[in-house]
Amino acid sequence: MKRVVVGLSGGVDSSVAAYLLQEQGYEVIGLFMKNWHDDSVTISNECPWLEDSNDALLVAEKLGIPFQTVDLSEQYQEKIVDYMFSEYEKGRTPNPDVLCNREIKFDVFMKIALSLGADYVATGHYCRKGEIEVNGEKVYQLLAGVDNNKDQSYFLCQLSQEQLSKALFPIGELTKPEVREIAVQMELVTAEK
Repeated sequence: MKRVVVGLSGGVDSSVAAYLLQEQGYEVIGLFMKNWHDDSVTISNECPWLEDSNDALLVAEKLGIPFQTVDLSEQYQEKIVDYMFSEYEKGRTPNPDVLCNREIKFDVFMKIALSLGADYVATGHYCRKGEIEVNGEKVYQLLAGVDNNKDQSYFLCQLSQEQLSKALFPIGELTKPEVREIAVQMELVTAEK
């Protein structure tokens, strides 16, 4: 049985992704990424990552899958936040979502997943992965998600072939309303998030 580590964010998309992978026969492990913990710069007294982490835990318990939280805030600060400010100073405006996917989710996070014996890493992105053969070699394609309103392939545009080879996007063939309906049917706490 192939093992998949799912980045459980505490939202409906990653929750349904975990459920679908489980239904497809994968051994699923849920991992929540804590990317920020500097409460001195939050807008209110709320702690959104804590609520998201709790929701991810509740989903994992409902699905009966192992769950843990990994603190990637140091790497996030270095690879995303510091880089963003450096680029802003130079008059450039990089996309933090593209950076986070390339540098955190499909690099640091993926290495953690592989160290847990994962064959794949999955996320709740609305995109798809295709395969073609070029000169006798397998080439992975990043394809738009079926839901034109939610396509997120752009945010993954800088993934390498190695990263794509280990990536799964279980909800890419679904629309957001279909994802919500699955979450409602499964009575997942994240169904309305």
